[in-house]
Amino acid sequence: MKFQPRCTECLLSRVAYEAALVLDDPDRIEEIRRTAAEVLSVGRGEGVAAPVLASRVHRCAYRLIGSDDPYLDLKRQNNRDALAAAEVIAPRLSSFHDTVMAAVLGNTFDYGVLAHQVTDDFLSFFLEEFEKGLAIDDTDRILPLCRRVVYITDNCGEIVFDRLLILFLKAMGAEVTLAVRGAPILNDATLEDARALGLDLIVDRLTTTTRGEAELGINPLLLPDDLVCALDRCTLVIAKGMANYESLTDISDFPPVAHLMAVKCDTIAEMTGVSRGSVVALLRE
Repeated sequence: MKFQPRCTECLLSRVAYEAALVLDDPDRIEEIRRTAAEVLSVGRGEGVAAPVLASRVHRCAYRLIGSDDPYLDLKRQNNRDALAAAEVIAPRLSSFHDTVMAAVLGNTFDYGVLAHQVTDDFLSFFLEEFEKGLAIDDTDRILPLCRRVVYITDNCGEIVFDRLLILFLKAMGAEVTLAVRGAPILNDATLEDARALGLDLIVDRLTTTTRGEAELGINPLLLPDDLVCALDRCTLVIAKGMANYESLTDISDFPPVAHLMAVKCDTIAEMTGVSRGSVVALLRE
């Protein structure tokens, strides 16, 4: 997906949000936002994929902020909150569909998106939304493909519920390669986050989506060799969140992809044919 003009304010507001996580200086935050807008303006003329351009903007912002992980405290709190909620939620999940639904609802842990608000009571939110179900429910088509799975994560907090789905997949005999971000970017999960939850002890292979770069989505030019090998032989890719959706829709000759995500903006809502705020388990073959 190419960058859409209407996405500009959402991206720049997110830059201001992450700057304010570290800095208490409105003038400095506004200066960082202006510089990010210049980087965005130059990049838009190159016609690169939206996640590639957004990654470039966030890397610039991080340098100016003076932090390589401004979301660190928030990510740790997200995981603590999710672990507490999962203790109540996990016993209620009795099927593949239920566990997918939990993983999708976990995708709502996402900060700085203009049209999306993170709840401060995830357990109550979960119990209410769980009853509504999926706006797109391809779980019956996804399940038979879960033999050799490459699971591409998104946010912290969310990764706690990914763990429940991965445990389900392993219990049914699936081989699972888990791919997290190669370096901190936004509140996305990294190797440190995955290992803190013991995911390295559950999956067959733990890897990253880059060779150490801070990059959103999937950039084919940055994939490490072990992830390339896993993708070559997998029967299904499970891709969490909108950045992975945005990047993978531009890549041809790819295995079947199950997109598990909350639809947080109008652009993705139009691409998927659902209303903003919907949750989906969408299979692309």
